[in-house]
Amino acid sequence: MRNLTLLTDLYEITMAYGFYKNGKHEEEAVFDIFFRQNNLITYSLAAGLEQAMDYLLNWHFSDDDIAYLRSLKIFGEDFLGYLKNMRFTGDVYAVKEGEPVFPGEPILTIKAPLIQAQFAETALLNIINHQTLIASKASKICRAAGKGAVMEFGLRRAQGPDAGVYGARASVIGGCSSTSNVLAGQLYGIPVSGTMAHSWVMDFDSEYDAFKAYAEAYPENCLLLVDTYDTLRSGVPNAIRVFKELAAKGYRPKGIRLDSGDFAYLSKKARRMLDDAGFSDAIICASGDLDEYSISSLMQQGAKIDLWGVGTKLITSADMPALGGVYKLAAIIREDGTVVPKIKLSDNTAKITNPSFKNLYRLYDKSTGMAVADLITMREEKIDEGKPLTIFHPIETWKRYTVRNFRAEPLLHTIVEKGKLVYTFPGLMEIQDFSKRELSRFWEEYLRLDMPELYKVDLSEKLHSLKNEMLDRIRGQRPEEI
Repeated sequence: MRNLTLLTDLYEITMAYGFYKNGKHEEEAVFDIFFRQNNLITYSLAAGLEQAMDYLLNWHFSDDDIAYLRSLKIFGEDFLGYLKNMRFTGDVYAVKEGEPVFPGEPILTIKAPLIQAQFAETALLNIINHQTLIASKASKICRAAGKGAVMEFGLRRAQGPDAGVYGARASVIGGCSSTSNVLAGQLYGIPVSGTMAHSWVMDFDSEYDAFKAYAEAYPENCLLLVDTYDTLRSGVPNAIRVFKELAAKGYRPKGIRLDSGDFAYLSKKARRMLDDAGFSDAIICASGDLDEYSISSLMQQGAKIDLWGVGTKLITSADMPALGGVYKLAAIIREDGTVVPKIKLSDNTAKITNPSFKNLYRLYDKSTGMAVADLITMREEKIDEGKPLTIFHPIETWKRYTVRNFRAEPLLHTIVEKGKLVYTFPGLMEIQDFSKRELSRFWEEYLRLDMPELYKVDLSEKLHSLKNEMLDRIRGQRPEEI
């Protein structure tokens, strides 16, 4: 792996130097990663944890790194010497990759010496924000496609090689069956897919000649792009002609791909033409500026599409190009183990942080097995499953709901302990299977594209009281006392 230690904002290092100069660098701190609510977020899938831990556990300042920092002429030699020997020695708690998560929830928590915890901010956000964003987009696209498989086709439109490779990985977490990205296929064991471009068809003297040549090269996997000239008058008839020639040789054709035009109309007409010619098992693939909304609309129109190739709007998450995850200080831990909670205030209520070292639980109805709500608690809190639990909206506290006959499952798992990895990362397809299982435990009302029901994410009574006490105390202080 590349040395990404300097993949950070300058102010992380200037703060680190300030902490060092003030003797606070070894003070233990707790930071949380979470994202805030916006109108486009229904749910998200946590992703990027494995790459984030690769970064965190392999950081080291090379001689070139130290020389570059020295050239900036803003850091002392003693501090540069400290950095030269710095390694991550803290703890990491996180939700599993593929876990459905919601705004406000701590999806990753760092407990480490302050200078380490602060320094990790930028790169961790870069990795977690991006992969969580793409996994979430992919999940919504795959859900819209129903039983139809989705191929990730976005590499040429991704914002650079890393976005293409890690975006392909995240897309598989979200449910995609394959990728066009060969490097991602090699790195992560993702099935790769792809056949031909329009240039293949245009290079031959006729469309038929192009199809025939392709069929001769790939008789067992012949999927033909039929919209180069005229889909119904030329493309599909020429494909059928070649398919019959393949069938005479004992092969069954794979199918056709549509890349432009009215997919609903064209797929219905093409399906009838293929069926009438005896190729009812030939699939119809569609690609071209698709997303969850266009796919959902096509499904409602009865489009006869079996396989979807989705590129630009998936790999860039076109309607929401940034997740907006943040990394906030939640507590300082004294040498005697005392947790000193910290809180950030704002005129915007949604931007006030939840203080202290926390845990996250998902509550399931025992009779249905379905998720009811998530509860953010103090780290040491235990939930009594034998008693009814009244949860409430963290801001609009009059909105209350009592949960009975429930099971509470912790979502934050220990990933790193004292700088050592203690968690075994599952394979990518295992993560995809896990994510599908977890999503199946949510009612459709919370996952639908249009006007989803807001899933309940609440604070425990103890955490809510602590937050209000801190708010009251800070607001009651004079400016010079804050």
